[in-house]
Amino acid sequence: MAGTPTPLARAEQFVWLTARVLEQRRFAYHFLRGGAEPVEAALNAYLNEDGGFGHGLEPDLRGPVSQPLHTAHALRVLDSVGRCGGLRVERICRYLTDVSTHDGALPAIHPSQRGYPCAPFVPVVDHPPSSLLATGPVVGLLHRNQVWHAWLFRATDFCWDAVENLRTSHPYEVQAAVAFLDGVPDRSRAEKAADRLGRLVREQRLAVLDPERPEAYPVAPGYAPGEHHYPHDYAPVPDSLARQWFTDEELSRSLDHLEAAQQDDGGWPILWRQWAPGSALEWRPIVTIEALRTLRAHGRKVD
Repeated sequence: MAGTPTPLARAEQFVWLTARVLEQRRFAYHFLRGGAEPVEAALNAYLNEDGGFGHGLEPDLRGPVSQPLHTAHALRVLDSVGRCGGLRVERICRYLTDVSTHDGALPAIHPSQRGYPCAPFVPVVDHPPSSLLATGPVVGLLHRNQVWHAWLFRATDFCWDAVENLRTSHPYEVQAAVAFLDGVPDRSRAEKAADRLGRLVREQRLAVLDPERPEAYPVAPGYAPGEHHYPHDYAPVPDSLARQWFTDEELSRSLDHLEAAQQDDGGWPILWRQWAPGSALEWRPIVTIEALRTLRAHGRKVD
């Protein structure tokens, strides 16, 4: 009699059934000993002549035009397969320079998105402000990969100022701040900023510490009902500065909750507001891959 399929085996069937080619290649790289080249080849389909990425790479933004959020997504993919460097990343940095705001940071949505479908929670405006949510992860990732480009100087200053002046926040912004702090070279300053940010997260109850009672924790304004964040969302890898915000017991409960969230079809759910069937379907394999990577990074057995 065959044994119960492992979480990885169940997720694999889900990915082959539902995922885009890019996520199929990513799954193969991370869990089936696939190569990095097929991941890069699949990612190339989303690359534009301006050096940015578009074509729905970040599923909540549709249409062909390059956007900072698409390009940040591409950098995360390249980083995850060890290919975040060279001429490609130089071209990406030139694109980031071209779309930056007056203070050298990135807007969440560039006005070129106007006229193409996008999620209602990412409104398009003519003069978008600088965004820590868009800028922080990109800056941290480039620093971590020892990429040096003129764009990084002002963008790094923007991120330091934004992070160190946070007095209230919401989970996605905190995640962006952590991504910045985990990669920026000034480690002592990053540790100090992370310590203050962790106290803010606990004081404002931005992380569900008891998964049995999620209703006891507030959902940020504008988020979907039940769109909570847990310790593993802030610290997806053990060496993140955010790991120090939580006790071993709190993180263990969080990972238990993540394990239990795998659905009958083998994939993990998305918790934010679903606005179009296509984008929801494309997000779930991405979320599934990241759930498995988080569990494995923290020593949980998935196969």
